[in-house]
Amino acid sequence: MTDDEPVEAEGNPWTVLSRRVAYDNNWIQVIEHDVLNPAGNPGLYGVVHVKSLAVGVLPIDDDGATYLVGQYRFPGDYFSWELPEGGGAMDVPAEISGARELREETGLTAARWHQFLRMDLSNAISDERAVGLIAWGLRQFAPEPEEDEKIIVRRMPFGEALAMALSGEIVDSFAQTMLFKAKLLADLGALPDPVLKRLAVGQ
Repeated sequence: MTDDEPVEAEGNPWTVLSRRVAYDNNWIQVIEHDVLNPAGNPGLYGVVHVKSLAVGVLPIDDDGATYLVGQYRFPGDYFSWELPEGGGAMDVPAEISGARELREETGLTAARWHQFLRMDLSNAISDERAVGLIAWGLRQFAPEPEEDEKIIVRRMPFGEALAMALSGEIVDSFAQTMLFKAKLLADLGALPDPVLKRLAVGQ
């Protein structure tokens, strides 16, 4: 195939012979599949099935500032700066789950919401899907973290948070993608006017 030839979507080249649940808890399942791979050879494919929708929030206040949350991440054994993120039931609108996570982690509520991102977080090993939301019209209350969350909240201009993502200080892929896409859409004028005005202040 040459670079100028069109790429056509193909059907599933994998043949699933059997499947079994290797691990299960309230949040995830690990499913093992006995398969024939695209070359026709037998193999084993493990998939992490995530039972909730990942929801992330980019809050923007009237001064163009956003809010980062910092917390220890157990799987990687490190402290991570992120945007407010969490999980929500698949049958619940992302805005409702996002509002809950925003209030729990930062104490903020939002009058307005705009869904601007859909992404797969690690589609080679997991079926986890994510939705990103911009929130504005903010009001501050006391945070309500869950018992397994020890969170530090930082308010900063949007431009500073973007610089942290560009420098690698923010390594969380969901937070990076939300910050980068918001900047790109803002440059294209492809966000609601109130968001564009706030982001312009926070550059």
